[in-house]
Amino acid sequence: MPKSFDELTFSDDWMFQKVMQNPAICAELVARLLHINVDHVEYPELEKTIAPYYQSKGVRLDVYLKDSNKVIDIECQSNLKPALGKRTRYYQSMIDIDSLMKGEEYEKLKESYILFICKNDPFKDEQENHFGLPCYTFRNVCSENGAVNLDDKTIKVIYNASAYEREEDENLRSDYLAVNLHDHDIRYEALQEGEQIGAQKKALETATNMIRKKYPISDISEITGLPPEKVLELQEQITV
Repeated sequence: MPKSFDELTFSDDWMFQKVMQNPAICAELVARLLHINVDHVEYPELEKTIAPYYQSKGVRLDVYLKDSNKVIDIECQSNLKPALGKRTRYYQSMIDIDSLMKGEEYEKLKESYILFICKNDPFKDEQENHFGLPCYTFRNVCSENGAVNLDDKTIKVIYNASAYEREEDENLRSDYLAVNLHDHDIRYEALQEGEQIGAQKKALETATNMIRKKYPISDISEITGLPPEKVLELQEQITV
């Protein structure tokens, strides 16, 4: 059964999309969770689809944003999906294809981040016990010498919200409370927006009925609260 509006949280698709529509919030989230500076944000594309070839498997990214030298994909996982590692690998490849124009040199590839926010721990050991880290960061380093970095400018970061209490970054822990408060603000704003849309729809329905019954424009405007010019516009649409 679908959740009621009051039950929605940041991890629900609708709420996540609503919050991420604000570039300033995207930039702040990225700065806090990835510990990087974002000089500006090109307006985030929500549910961006990348399908470079007709027969290849495309991907739909939750939130895809850029600044002058970075591309960042943000995914929110309420329910763990299989093959998370291979999923991030494929997402990375699609982002690279989408980022580099034909004929451009590899040096033009931007620094790339894939950020997954998971409600539950996606990683287990051979005994099926969760590792329990609040955050998992993956970079390509040499197995023989960990000081040698491939320097391919790709980083994958996966947050495990179920281990929130183990997070040592106090700023990040306090941000969790801020996010919860912001969820409440977003819900309130969306509710207000919904009420306004409902009231506007009701006013238009009432005005339409009154126009058909030949009420004066001034009476319709006073009763519905619609400006006279809007009533006239509606009248023209009905009589056409």
